Amino acid sequence: MIRVLIERHIAETLEEPYETRSRRILQQAVCAPGFISGETLVDTLDPNHRLTLANWRSVADWDRWYRSETRKDLMTEIIPMMDRDEKITILEQSGH
Repeated sequence: MIRVLIERHIAETLEEPYETRSRRILQQAVCAPGFISGETLVDTLDPNHRLTLANWRSVADWDRWYRSETRKDLMTEIIPMMDRDEKITILEQSGH
């Protein structure tokens, strides 16, 4: 299993429309092969800094979802709401 940390920073005043659209992305990811679970978190010191931590069966499963037309289409709605580039970190347990 791997974990994928997705960090996004939302422009001021766009938090609510972002939440609606980011939920759609997570709902679609749930249906993707290899998706295990996910949660979205908010930085307590910066409420516009959003983090999604998703568990995937493998890097290949994540990569398939990341490159999918479904995700690309959904991201076209979110990208204009961000004031920084999305940052993605793929994590695995140490010792593997």
